[in-house]
Amino acid sequence: MISKATIKRMGLLSAPALLGCAMMAAQAPGGGGQQPNMPQQPQSPSTATPAAPGATPGAATTDNMEDQAFISKALEGGAAEVQLGQLAEQKSQSNDVKQFGQKMASEHQQMADKWFKPVAKQIGATEPKGPSKKDKKLIEKLQGLSGQQFDTEYIQAMVKDHKADLKDFQTEAQNAQDPTVKQVAQQGANIISKHLQLIEQIAQAHNVPVEGKGKEMSSK
Repeated sequence: MISKATIKRMGLLSAPALLGCAMMAAQAPGGGGQQPNMPQQPQSPSTATPAAPGATPGAATTDNMEDQAFISKALEGGAAEVQLGQLAEQKSQSNDVKQFGQKMASEHQQMADKWFKPVAKQIGATEPKGPSKKDKKLIEKLQGLSGQQFDTEYIQAMVKDHKADLKDFQTEAQNAQDPTVKQVAQQGANIISKHLQLIEQIAQAHNVPVEGKGKEMSSK
């Protein structure tokens, strides 16, 4: 038989032994207790949160390259709109054309600074140094005009450009893979649509024939 002294001694030893076992169980995989600093599983592409502006872009894909190309083109076109708008403020003799030019210069600059430049950094798109070669030729052409001739050429160019831009922005808003690009494309399309409506009204007021409305205006 085990003596009472032996039983008492085993009882004293059992407490730290049981405590040690409990601690080992808590540290083992699947054991109870909190496990700080454990790495979390990475999110899948479908649920991952978009990178914040300024984050290092990931590996380029075909879809990503298309989004990058759109943002670069939007910045390029916006730079042209700013310069053409400033030119209209200086050279036009019509208040409505001057005001439209001022609106273009202001709003396209804001779109570039608040939307497209931050998104360009986020997705790794190249920021152009200014307007495209085609737009530079248009700017040079308008610099040599004045009066009604300037207004006519500027109005026709604005209607044509905004129709093309609206189509591009609406297409990107539907097809963009990056959610931030999709959002700015939709917002940009809304603004460009308003710009187009305004310049078409100005064209009608000045009886300037534009693409798709030439017959209607020439009959008035």
